[in-house]
Amino acid sequence: MQASASEFDELVAQALDGLPAWVQERMDNVAVLVAPWPTADQRRRMATRSPHRLVLGLYEGVPLTRRGRGYNLQAPDRITLFSAALLRVARDRDHLVELVQRTVMHEIGHHFGFGEADLSRIGL
Repeated sequence: MQASASEFDELVAQALDGLPAWVQERMDNVAVLVAPWPTADQRRRMATRSPHRLVLGLYEGVPLTRRGRGYNLQAPDRITLFSAALLRVARDRDHLVELVQRTVMHEIGHHFGFGEADLSRIGL
């Protein structure tokens, strides 16, 4: 599957715009980014969790459920979608749209404090 960077960015924007209003309203201090692949540092930090898995997205930050009174003046959390990985997995355009939407929701789930088991249980 192929898509230009601007086409891919538009899919991410559509996925974010399609989120329920209550989700959009509760997202706090989080930036959504696109990169082709994880950086060496991201790969190193993920190696203990999934050394051989193709990673489609990554949440880095302090989940909303763990933020306390001392959480202020912090750099934004980051949700990164890995475009090259998503394009490699996608069978066609419709599947790419679905993968981007699911990956966005999955990583936002981490921002809201859900762990992998929780997300798996709800189908993300």
